[in-house]
Amino acid sequence: MRLLEGLVFASGRRLYARVEFDALVRAIVPLGSSSHPVRHILPGFVDLHVHGGGGADVMGGEAALRQVARFHAQHGTTALLATTATAPWEDLEAALLGVRAVMQDPRPGEARVVGVHLEGPFIHPERLGAQPPYPRLPDLGWMERLLALAPIRVVTLAPELPGALELIAFLRARGVRVQQGHTRATYEEARAALEAGAEGFTHLFNAMSPLHHRAPGVVGLALERGLWAEVIPDGLHLHPAVLRLLARALPQVYAVTDAVAAAGMPEGEYRLGRLRVVRRAEGVFLPDGTLAGSTLTQHQALRNLLRWGFPLEEAVAMTALRPARYLGLAEGLAVGGPADMLVLGENFDLEEVYIAGRPVLRA
Repeated sequence: MRLLEGLVFASGRRLYARVEFDALVRAIVPLGSSSHPVRHILPGFVDLHVHGGGGADVMGGEAALRQVARFHAQHGTTALLATTATAPWEDLEAALLGVRAVMQDPRPGEARVVGVHLEGPFIHPERLGAQPPYPRLPDLGWMERLLALAPIRVVTLAPELPGALELIAFLRARGVRVQQGHTRATYEEARAALEAGAEGFTHLFNAMSPLHHRAPGVVGLALERGLWAEVIPDGLHLHPAVLRLLARALPQVYAVTDAVAAAGMPEGEYRLGRLRVVRRAEGVFLPDGTLAGSTLTQHQALRNLLRWGFPLEEAVAMTALRPARYLGLAEGLAVGGPADMLVLGENFDLEEVYIAGRPVLRA
């Protein structure tokens, strides 16, 4: 049995307590106050949109995905969705078989890989953003074959494409979350997708039809009727004021990294599917200057949110609780739940990471 003591974030509140745990949280014992330096004990971060990190790309297969999972675990992510890039069939097949292998044989030091976020290939060719140029129309046969390869939990698609509404209904019936993204959809087309069963919005504001007061687009629909939406709080994809607006407008907005192989690496060229992208300073770009994912970690996302005026409770909800809730994972720290947790110092520096009670990082 292990013990941790500090300001514990559990059941939506903070209390000074001792956490007793092995693979599971066995007890959270209130202790009153303490004169010791502040240590924050938080639930592990959950990242539902991550392409890579530490020099590796999810599309590279099992070994690359393990490297990605180890890198993000070192930065506090305890569960993630391996996110694909738009690609030909053989690339997607290799990536999904790699995900299945990692999920069947999880290893110490790796963040839990809890499934796949299929970002494309059913996206609009004029809203690729930094996706490789291999989009295709919605295809139920393709989707059936992909679902047989690995647990796909989230699919990003463009709802205006022929066959998209049928694909949304097909996926919803199989328990897959559908998000609108990489799309030129009108407000009306996006609303039809919402009514057909689509639930989320992928990197809201980015690579989608924008808000205009006479043509609300996908962004306008999200602000009017949306519940769930992912955002990238790296300071490049969205202005902090827009994040604060979204926190008021969307009750379940949550943070993702959209990290690529360049995360945690020096400036230079890296892989994003079949594309080569360049890290410059804190950004990742295509040669034409288009943003190509991010170098973000969820720990840095939390620190950014705090710096931009979000209270700790909201920052933890966005980086850990809501993404877990969206995917139906164990939410937060609770007795009987998995001991996936973090220890942050007084200035929110990451000091310790535990996954299933095992130390991944110890300061």
